[in-house]
Amino acid sequence: MKLRKNGYGNINMVGRNIERLRKEKGIKQKDFISKMQTMGCDINPTSYSKLEGQHRIATDIELFVISKILNVSMEKLFEEK
Repeated sequence: MKLRKNGYGNINMVGRNIERLRKEKGIKQKDFISKMQTMGCDINPTSYSKLEGQHRIATDIELFVISKILNVSMEKLFEEK
């Protein structure tokens, strides 16, 4: 597993939770991105990495698709740990 090169940012609230939930489900980042694209969410690996790293804002469409793929409520993405 690759470690994050840069620390987390503060541009969004959900990035860390998305990363944690994705890893808990054993989904590789590239596979997750493919699932998002299949569901109509146009995202590239760099943009997704920045989302997880909290270095860019997550759109409502992205949050909706991510919650569907992870099979969690959107509120779960915002939980503080």
